[in-house]
Amino acid sequence: MDVAKQTTPDSFPKPRKFWTPQRKEALVGWLFLVPEIVGMLLLNVFALGFSLYLSLSSWDLLSGVKGIKFIGLDNYIRMFNDPTILQALKNNLIYTIFTVPVPIAIALVLAVLIQSRVYLKDYFKVAFFIPYISSIIAVAAVWSALFHPSLGPINQFLMDIGISNPPKWLADPKTSLLSVAIISAWAGLGYTIIIYLAGLTNISEELYEAAEIDGATALQKFFKITIPLLRPTTFFLFITMLIGSFKVFDIVSFLTEGGPNNSSTVLVYRIYEEGFKFYNMGYASAISWLLFAIIGLVTALTWKMRQEDAL
Repeated sequence: MDVAKQTTPDSFPKPRKFWTPQRKEALVGWLFLVPEIVGMLLLNVFALGFSLYLSLSSWDLLSGVKGIKFIGLDNYIRMFNDPTILQALKNNLIYTIFTVPVPIAIALVLAVLIQSRVYLKDYFKVAFFIPYISSIIAVAAVWSALFHPSLGPINQFLMDIGISNPPKWLADPKTSLLSVAIISAWAGLGYTIIIYLAGLTNISEELYEAAEIDGATALQKFFKITIPLLRPTTFFLFITMLIGSFKVFDIVSFLTEGGPNNSSTVLVYRIYEEGFKFYNMGYASAISWLLFAIIGLVTALTWKMRQEDAL
């Protein structure tokens, strides 16, 4: 009897179905992701690979795809011997100094003042943030009028206080890049302040009260409590603003077009010139990969420093 029961058809395990409810649900999820995956492959992976191939090629955009000719590392050799590229890289570094650490320091001080010592806090938050959400071209147009060499209010004020030969700002090779950096820093200051204000809300007031009981001054509390506890916020701002400073294009294109005499040209503007003014897409792609390498290297070094500091 026991043997018969063991060999009945009902005693055999039933085969598992391949299309279980869990697998059907997973398939539906993947089907929803297919358009995004295809778009990512075409717009990112393919574009990245094609750009790398173009950087090793010579291609006049007007000649069509058939005009692509492989030339190896000639574009890179030309790039490192091109004085305009070296000038653009130098300008990018100077622009980064004026638009990353300087605004971060100013925004931190202003955020602390707004948080603790200013009435009508909401008004100041909005007032500082409006330039950031405004069109950068509109902001640049206003500042272009302010920086006018002879009719601008800034130079009129400087002449009224006795400066007979004020700077020509955007029209002078010595000050054009500084002028662009000032406008960019001013326009982005509100965003940095808002981020710091958000970080300040996460710092417990008990820490400041305990420090005050111990006799700490306002400066001691700022340097011993505020700055250390805002390090993650500062790191976030530094990385994002650093990447943004190397990608600057629109304000340079609108205000100076890289001039005068390439004094305000930057890498992205050189990419635009080579690719869409001179139609030299191969050389433009090589400059793009230089920019990609610089941003990747700086970000990696900054991230490594951040990890070491956290330890």
